[in-house]
Amino acid sequence: MSSARVDYIAPWWTYWLNQFPHVNLRFQPVDHTFNPQEENYQQSLIFLSCVAAAGLGVNLLCLAIYLSCLCCCRKDEEEEESKKSNSCCVTWAAVAAGLICCVAVGVGFYGNSETNDGVYQLTYSLYNVNNTLAGVDSLVTGTMGGMQSGLKDHLSRLDEIFATRGDFVQTLHFMQQMADSIIKQLLGLPDWEKAKVDLAAIADQTAYVEYYRWLTFLLILILDLVICLAACLGLAKQSRWLLTTMMVFGVLTLILSWASLGADMATAVGTSDFCVAPDKFLMNQTKDIISSDIVHYYLYCSQTLPNPFQQSLTVFQRSLTTMQIQIQGLLQFAVPLFPTAKRDLLSIQHLLNNSEASLHQLTALLDCRGLNKDYLDALIGVCYDGVEGLLYLCLFSLLAACAFSVMLCAIPRAWRQIANRERDYDDIIDGDPFNPQSRRMASHHSHPGNMHSFCSYSSSMGSQTSLHPPTQTVTNAPISEYINQSALFGGNPRFENVPLIGRGSPPPSLYSQQYRNRYSPTMRATYLSMTEDQIRHFGEDFQA
Repeated sequence: MSSARVDYIAPWWTYWLNQFPHVNLRFQPVDHTFNPQEENYQQSLIFLSCVAAAGLGVNLLCLAIYLSCLCCCRKDEEEEESKKSNSCCVTWAAVAAGLICCVAVGVGFYGNSETNDGVYQLTYSLYNVNNTLAGVDSLVTGTMGGMQSGLKDHLSRLDEIFATRGDFVQTLHFMQQMADSIIKQLLGLPDWEKAKVDLAAIADQTAYVEYYRWLTFLLILILDLVICLAACLGLAKQSRWLLTTMMVFGVLTLILSWASLGADMATAVGTSDFCVAPDKFLMNQTKDIISSDIVHYYLYCSQTLPNPFQQSLTVFQRSLTTMQIQIQGLLQFAVPLFPTAKRDLLSIQHLLNNSEASLHQLTALLDCRGLNKDYLDALIGVCYDGVEGLLYLCLFSLLAACAFSVMLCAIPRAWRQIANRERDYDDIIDGDPFNPQSRRMASHHSHPGNMHSFCSYSSSMGSQTSLHPPTQTVTNAPISEYINQSALFGGNPRFENVPLIGRGSPPPSLYSQQYRNRYSPTMRATYLSMTEDQIRHFGEDFQA
């Protein structure tokens, strides 16, 4: 099998992240080697989180300055074109914020899934390694227990049975020496119990932390999406209270986005430091538990490397073979003379057969290919899927921060436009006969049969004396009709002669200052040019 160095190549993004500046809180450079137990290295990762906190401060400061300028720098009155321009800016800002938020949520879901897959692969590999080491420990313990207790008891009884035959007793002593040799070789194997416990604890803790990390990011993604949709709904419904609520939640989500960016960036940089040189870190961590040649054998698993267990396994195999030959001889020559020894000899033979089966299983488990495969799977899961997912989560945090920054800039403008529109509605004069509310009140005090429609006399409609206005009932026109026709007669010469559609009467006094500013000179001139008969004809409509 090829070496692990050929099978595992750290991805380019881990080298890129490894080049990030590592500075402690005293602004002193720190070595990029992964060493989580060292205080300076821990401070270098905290420093990266502090950079994200500084970005949050700058973002909030810019938003505060923008909102201060928006509140303090008020203009008197804007033209219609300027209002439309501001409305378009708010609309496009809302659309941009919505699109960026949707893209951010999509990127976040992908990054969260990738990170979860990578951590799952890590924990799965750790559990496999733990099971392998547990199997080795179980085989070694079982074989040693059989040799120390079971074989010793059988040999003691046979020694009593063969007491009169010195050659048979000498064979039993030789078998006891072979059993002691096997026990010695098994004791020479590394103690996997401590490593097994550590790996299980690491896997359990990693799975526990990953579950809550995945759940937290899932809730953040859902929260971002709900706030974005609610803000768009508030803009569409022009709901001031909903926009205000979403603005508060937008600030909180902005803080969460920058906080998650700091945590993800620190985790990604620390993991990349490990992925650049994982073997170096593992050898430093296991030097007090397992010898370096054994760790090197499993990390690289090359055919050129000697198997550190080969000598022990060979001695184990030869000792078992010798003992089986001795038992076969005793069954052939001693049982005819001592029939009572047959039971103990068959028990020893069964014990040796079980030990041989354990030897084959132990040889397979101690082979480097199984553990090295789990090691490579863990590295690929962490350094490829895991770090890649963390980078996508960092991108999600940046996009979410941008989206909510744009939303927080658009909501105050939309809120101000809604307030101005409501103020314009409140400024409508109650005595204005063109106000639908005034006409609605007047319709309760006048007979519908005496109401007539007033039309201006245009050259396209014939002479004034030939006009015969039809009789119609006053309709309750909506407020939007009032606004549209008010804008229609706002001084545009193209529409000065348009008939006053849907109006019950002209102004009661064209000389009052409030109506002189509201109606065009052409409309006033048309009314003043009417004859007395025409005024008498419409006299009932002109009652104040």
